[in-house]
Amino acid sequence: MDTATPTPVPAKHLYRVTEAMRLLSLSRSVIYEEMRGGRLQFVKRGRSRLIPAVAIDSYVHLLITETEGDLYDQAA
Repeated sequence: MDTATPTPVPAKHLYRVTEAMRLLSLSRSVIYEEMRGGRLQFVKRGRSRLIPAVAIDSYVHLLITETEGDLYDQAA
């Protein structure tokens, strides 16, 4: 799998938490934990938390970068 080419998120600007769960294959508690920790950006609209598509892309890139860093650390 080529990790250098990001897979574009479908053409939707904001995702509900349940949609982000499906896109990222993460549980609800992990999504909220990452949002609280500032690793997954979100916006509040009333009582809802919405996750911008660009934030999902950034989060995936962050995970890839962290994984690559771990691989380099293990090789040393």
